[in-house]
Amino acid sequence: MKPHADQTVLQEGVALSQARAAMVMIHGRGSSADSILGLQAALEVDGIAYRAPQAAGGSWYPLPFMSPIRKNEPGISSALWVIGQLLRSFENSAIPMHKCMLLGFSQGACLVLEYAARYPRRYGAVFGLSGGLIGPPGTEWKVNGSLDGTPVFLGCSDIDFHIPKTRVQESSQFMRQIGADVTERLYPGMPHTVNSDEISFVQSVMKNVIDAP
Repeated sequence: MKPHADQTVLQEGVALSQARAAMVMIHGRGSSADSILGLQAALEVDGIAYRAPQAAGGSWYPLPFMSPIRKNEPGISSALWVIGQLLRSFENSAIPMHKCMLLGFSQGACLVLEYAARYPRRYGAVFGLSGGLIGPPGTEWKVNGSLDGTPVFLGCSDIDFHIPKTRVQESSQFMRQIGADVTERLYPGMPHTVNSDEISFVQSVMKNVIDAP
């Protein structure tokens, strides 16, 4: 069962045939593909093909991300399947995986980090904005391979009601364990949002991905 399989995927940026890199953008709970895709205007990086899928009912999974995983199925597995399908579409358009990026906010951040952890390889970059790896307290994530130096960014408030800072820190630690080049930034007192420092950092990494051979 794949509840998100037949949902709309919005597109922005350049055509895949002309793209120098590509990005999957995953929205948060109660939001939309159109909303997360709006970030591309703030990023102002040329030459990128953006794809933003829509979650069925506006939510990728029903309960908080630190609930038992089985209680958030089949939503989590379906969302990860959608991400995988989009990455395969990039590869089928001759965009190498080291030029493919994942970006998500909130629920979306949890999903892109989880995807990278479950299916590690050298991606262009993974940006988790207000999120962490999925699973209840005490989860021990399995090592399935290496991210091979992939830049991974985790940015979050230090008092985020939805994302405990300890889970951000645990996620950073695991990503380093599987070979990511991790940047973690906890912002004092920030609400559950995306800030200008995060945008600037994402921009800088995206430009590196564009310029990489």
